[in-house]
Amino acid sequence: MRVVATAGHVDHGKSTLVRALTGMEPDRWAEERRRGMTIDLGFAWTTLPSGGTVAFVDVPGHERFVPNMLAGVGPAPAALFVVAADEGWMPQSAEHLAALHALGVAYGLLVVTRADLADPGPALARAGAEIAATSLGHVEAVAVSAVTGAGLPELRAALDRLAARLPDPPADAPVRLWVDRSFTITGSGTVVTGTLGGGRLAVGDHLELAGTGEQVRVRGLHRLGVARDRVDAVARVAVNLRNVPRDRLGRGEALLTPGRFGRTDLLDVRVTGEPAADLPATLTLHVGSAAVPARVRTLGVDTVRLRLARPLPLLVGDRALLRDPGRHLIAGGVTVLAVAPPPLTRRGAAAAR
Repeated sequence: MRVVATAGHVDHGKSTLVRALTGMEPDRWAEERRRGMTIDLGFAWTTLPSGGTVAFVDVPGHERFVPNMLAGVGPAPAALFVVAADEGWMPQSAEHLAALHALGVAYGLLVVTRADLADPGPALARAGAEIAATSLGHVEAVAVSAVTGAGLPELRAALDRLAARLPDPPADAPVRLWVDRSFTITGSGTVVTGTLGGGRLAVGDHLELAGTGEQVRVRGLHRLGVARDRVDAVARVAVNLRNVPRDRLGRGEALLTPGRFGRTDLLDVRVTGEPAADLPATLTLHVGSAAVPARVRTLGVDTVRLRLARPLPLLVGDRALLRDPGRHLIAGGVTVLAVAPPPLTRRGAAAAR
């Protein structure tokens, strides 16, 4: 299976496109269907011409729901970037692209929708140029109409080619499943869902809760709605846990391979984007499906120390982003350099560090 997150401005047809590709309704809430606007994450999947499977994480495009969008794209290895032919490049197009660039997403497709309403050429040219200047680089582009079906066969073929390019994660990687949804099933208990980016899960496995370190046991697994004894990455997965109250497993929690991740609320990172000295004193760190307030201390031109409001299970080399929610601005991407940095107690210690 491959997992792809949508991205793009509000009302540019992301959910309509996913619906046309999969025959499934990605908008889970009645309020979303009533308003015709995605508010939270949606999920759907389809079989590609090659026989492979692609699962979509459909994200909201409105600026008020950017934290929800980031929870969806954070763990996803690829993006389906959507721009409408009749509106072209818009403000949330730019913010969503900045988020993908900050997270270092390197695989994707450009889809210009509503090609039955306007010439897709200008939107293809502008969006292609904007995307080419980011971590995604030059991406394949397809113009479609979800209403008439024009371009959908070409898009399916392009998704097949994208899937073939995506690297396979190492099978022995530790599990770090960022939770993006939790709910209760009568008679079964708590279920969480997320994108399994590495390793494998099996019924009976013992995992750690990132928030507390306590161990939990996997009671059951579902992959694309079908019960499985084992699920290998990359996959959308639902995990049924024994004797864990739902209120302990909200979005931003993570299930971990025991003993493989430390939890830290203090880390040193390298920043891309705004100069370190220009960053506000407080920002929000988005990593995986988590969003955590962070205090910023400048170390150098492109390095800062972050003090998090709560510990997170992070490793050296992890990619994340910093966002200023007050200015609705992606301040920059970060690469984790140290998860147990030394204290800065003497004059000049920050500059020396």
